[in-house]
Amino acid sequence: MTPDMAATGVEAAFRMLEGRWKMVIIFHLFDREVLRFSELERAIPGVSQKMLIQQLRDLEQDGIVDRIVYPQVPPKVEYRLTAWGQAMCPALDSLLEWAARKPADPVA
Repeated sequence: MTPDMAATGVEAAFRMLEGRWKMVIIFHLFDREVLRFSELERAIPGVSQKMLIQQLRDLEQDGIVDRIVYPQVPPKVEYRLTAWGQAMCPALDSLLEWAARKPADPVA
């Protein structure tokens, strides 16, 4: 893979994951597998309902999250990671390990 191809791939991946709350949502879904909208809302107290809806829609559109709507009253909506979304777990674990090794006083 050429450096240009790699840069394009990284840019596309970051575009799917950009947004203040997307990674937080993904980590909550890794932890619990399936969450109702209200559970996600409680788990992420700093996010507005409008922003949570938008971030979930983006993740669903990108194929990272599945949205399951149950035809009942009141409506029941659940979210879970797709198999492709689950496949990013090792990469995110590696990223967390990398961040944890950050030197206390990095040299510029």
